[in-house]
Amino acid sequence: MSKEGVDQDLIRQLAALLKETDLSEIEIETGSLKLRVARQVGQVSIPVAAPAPAPVAAPAKPVVADASHPGALNSPMVGTTYLAAEPGAAPFVTVGSKVSVGQTVLIIEAMKTMNHIPATKAGTVVEILVEDGQPVEFGEPLIIVE
Repeated sequence: MSKEGVDQDLIRQLAALLKETDLSEIEIETGSLKLRVARQVGQVSIPVAAPAPAPVAAPAKPVVADASHPGALNSPMVGTTYLAAEPGAAPFVTVGSKVSVGQTVLIIEAMKTMNHIPATKAGTVVEILVEDGQPVEFGEPLIIVE
């Protein structure tokens, strides 16, 4: 099986197996293909606070940071998140940034491949739920756009 032959379904199945068995890492090897899926156990997400509303504006409603939130952009794969194109560069988005559908909001590195993750809806970034260099799991919420 070549690297091109590895589909996301296999990665999703391995990620689900990690969660079901409460393992932190799985590695499989078939011929020349070696695939390792790992997750960080006991991980805590620290949401970035939204800017305070203007004095004349109504108070902002709290955002529920979970995968079912209608503005949640969830991770399409297991990997490591990067908020900027390279170390020291400005982040793709920050809290308060306006985004359009298809705009890159972060990168997830999986199997030494940098995958640009696009916004799935237009709006304003109200929360960034991951940190630069943080491992993420499939389906984990990454940012909230409203």
